[in-house]
Amino acid sequence: MKRALLLVLAFAALPIAAQDWPAKPLRAIVPVGAGSSTDIVHRLVLEQLSQQLGQQVVVENRVGAGGTIGSAAVAKSPADGYTLLAHGSAHTIAPALYRNLPYDPARDFAAVAAIGSSPSVLVVPSGKGMKNVAELVSAAKARPDAFNFSSVGVGSATHLSAERFVSSAGVRAQHIPFKGGAEAMTEVIAGRADFFFGPVALVLPHVRDGRLAALAVNTDRRSPALPGVPTLHESGVRNAEYPIWFALFAPAKTPREIVERLNRETLKALQAPKVREKLAGFGVDPMPMTPVQLASYVEREVALNAALAQQAGLKAE
Repeated sequence: MKRALLLVLAFAALPIAAQDWPAKPLRAIVPVGAGSSTDIVHRLVLEQLSQQLGQQVVVENRVGAGGTIGSAAVAKSPADGYTLLAHGSAHTIAPALYRNLPYDPARDFAAVAAIGSSPSVLVVPSGKGMKNVAELVSAAKARPDAFNFSSVGVGSATHLSAERFVSSAGVRAQHIPFKGGAEAMTEVIAGRADFFFGPVALVLPHVRDGRLAALAVNTDRRSPALPGVPTLHESGVRNAEYPIWFALFAPAKTPREIVERLNRETLKALQAPKVREKLAGFGVDPMPMTPVQLASYVEREVALNAALAQQAGLKAE
């Protein structure tokens, strides 16, 4: 009888705890460097979220090991709604790259809310005369052992975007990884790398000033930020879509009431005029999802990236 009473009291306390939340500041861990697309996009939304919740959301960049250090820290945090993971596409790439990953992207996290998705832009040096994807493919086929592309690292979204493209286009190209987007892009501007798939926010200024030529975006529709740039599908390359996406997660077993509240508040934040305007400027399209829909999306992305990594010959470390 006593045990049954304790169980009833424990369950009765859950809604009360959720109603009291948030009673203190939240912490959002961004597992990549400050100034990255993931960092910029999430900070913009989290600032608005702070205002709505009436509690500060403290953003902490905890980098290393392809984002797995910060992600592991969140997975091990108390499931009380006060620690969030602000991550994206790389969250579902990690299992294909790290054999002894200390967490499971689907099982050890509660999917909270999707922020949005953004195309990667296929850019080439403006001085090499490649005006469209067909000309890039012809140039790659003309020198299969010398053509190359840059990325922000092995297994990154910029890397897998390019691998998906070369596979779909039927060409060969050597991968040259760098530590950051600025370096990878600089190699293309200088003409030492033949192409790069970069986030809209990163490449747009250089496309506008003429130092890079944008040939295509790797989503199923054109980007409002670059309306004159066709999709890869429009350019004759099929099955090469690979959008970058951003989302919020919490430790597994975070109370469902808190997860659902965070989802509602995040969707509300995304509708704030200043947030919508700035996200559009970064080339980020809304991606409204329920927690259940986001969880399913993550599972599909894990499977997709595992297959793509195997196709690209990547081996888990």
